[in-house]
Amino acid sequence: MPVVVTDTTFTQEVTQTEGYVLVDFWAEWCGPCRMLAPVLESLAKKFENKVKVAKLDTDANPEVAGQYRIASIPCCVLFKNGQEVSRFVGFRNEAQFTEDLTKAIA
Repeated sequence: MPVVVTDTTFTQEVTQTEGYVLVDFWAEWCGPCRMLAPVLESLAKKFENKVKVAKLDTDANPEVAGQYRIASIPCCVLFKNGQEVSRFVGFRNEAQFTEDLTKAIA
């Protein structure tokens, strides 16, 4: 299950975490974001102990969204040891995401 992060918890949950963290920048009103939610839940299980999956609501947490210049959603950012290493903009199906994440963390 993805971890919910906020402007307040982002540093602790993402940038101070060792290893990989995939953050889904989303909003309640975004249709493709809602379509991506079950994909991310599946990825959280599939990559358990390899990639931490987190979700940040951009409407409720504009500070972090602005800091990372999130211009369109859904936008998933992969961090390694607190540093951005990849960015995936738009909806991706589970097979595409699995392939992209497998390559990114190899």
